[in-house]
Amino acid sequence: MSDLRYSEVEEDLRASVRDLISDRAPATAVLERAESAEPYDLSLWRTLAADLGAAGLAVPEKLGGQGASARETAAVMEELGRSVAPVPFLGSAVLATSALLAAGDTTVLPGLASGEVIGALAVPLTLWPGAGFPDSVRFADGVLEGRVGTVADAGVAEVLVVPAMGPDGPGLYEVAATAAVISEITPLDLTRRLADVTFDGSPARLITGPGGAAEALDAALTTGAGLLASEQLGVAQWCLESTVAYVKQRFQFGRPVGSFQALKHRLADIYLELVAARAAARHAADTLATADTDVPVAVAVAQSTCSALAVHVAEEAVQLHGGIGMTWEHPVHLYLKRAKASELALGTPGRHRERLSALVDLP
Repeated sequence: MSDLRYSEVEEDLRASVRDLISDRAPATAVLERAESAEPYDLSLWRTLAADLGAAGLAVPEKLGGQGASARETAAVMEELGRSVAPVPFLGSAVLATSALLAAGDTTVLPGLASGEVIGALAVPLTLWPGAGFPDSVRFADGVLEGRVGTVADAGVAEVLVVPAMGPDGPGLYEVAATAAVISEITPLDLTRRLADVTFDGSPARLITGPGGAAEALDAALTTGAGLLASEQLGVAQWCLESTVAYVKQRFQFGRPVGSFQALKHRLADIYLELVAARAAARHAADTLATADTDVPVAVAVAQSTCSALAVHVAEEAVQLHGGIGMTWEHPVHLYLKRAKASELALGTPGRHRERLSALVDLP
C-alpha cells in the first residue's frame, strides 16, 4: 500500500511554490491581470518553470528534466489551484509534456522541460480519456489542414503538439505556433485562456505515427485528468480556508457568523468532502507516478470526485462571503469560474463515472 501522505520533498516543493506565488502573484495582482491585455504572468512562469524546475518535474534528467514523478507535479498543481495563478502549467508542463513523453520524443521535450519553450496540446480542453482520436486536422504532403477549438494555453504557446490523421492513420505532429492561426476566445475562467487554432498549410514534423499516436494522446489526457484533480483540490482548499477566516471576523447580532450552528454544519460537511477528495487525488497521482495498472480507475474516481467538490465548495464560498462575495473586487469569483471551467475540462464528472462503470464491470 502506497503512502499517500506528502513526502518531505513534496512538502518542500509545495512551500517553495506557495512562497513564490505569495510574493509574485497575490490575489490583488491576479485580479488586476485577469482583465488586462496580458492575462498570463510570463515572468512568474519563467521563474516557476526554469528557476524552480517545475516544468520538467516528470521529464528524465537526461532530457533536461528533474527526473521526479507525477506526485511532485500534483503538488505544484495543488498550489497553482490555491492561487489560480495565470501560468500555462496545464497546457505545457502537463498535457504537451505528457504527450511527448508517451511518444518517446527527444527533440521538443528538453525545451519544454527547461521552461525555455511553452507548449500546448492542440486538442479541445473538453476532450476526455477514452474519447477516441480526433480527426478535425489532416496531414498530407508535409503540412496540416484543419481547425481545433478551445485549446488551453495556446495563446502563449511557442510549439504545438497536434494530433492529426495522416495517410497511414493517426499521428502526433510538432508545429511552430507561428505557423498556425491562433485566435483567443472569451473564456469563463479568466486565469486560464482558451484559443481556436487553425492550420492552413502549416509545416509539421511527425513525432510518432499510427503505432503510438493514439496511445500517447490517451496517456496525456489521462495524466492531465489525474493531475487536474489536484488543482481542483487546491481550489477547494483555498475556498474553505478563506471562508472559515471570513466567518470568524464577520459579525452579526453581536456574534461572529461562524458561531452560528447552521454555518458550522455547512463548513464541517465541506471539510469532510475535502478530506475524501484529497485521498482520491493523492491516489491518482501516486498511481500515475508508479505506472500502476489501476491508473484509469484511480483517475476516473479522482476527477469525478474533485471536479464536483471544487464547484460545490466554490459556490458555498460565494454564498458564505455574503455581499462581498458577489463583488468583482473579491477574488472568490475567480475560484468559482476556475471550478466551473475545470468541471468541463478533460471530461465532465459524468463522463468519468461512465468510464469508471465500464472499467469496474458495472452494468
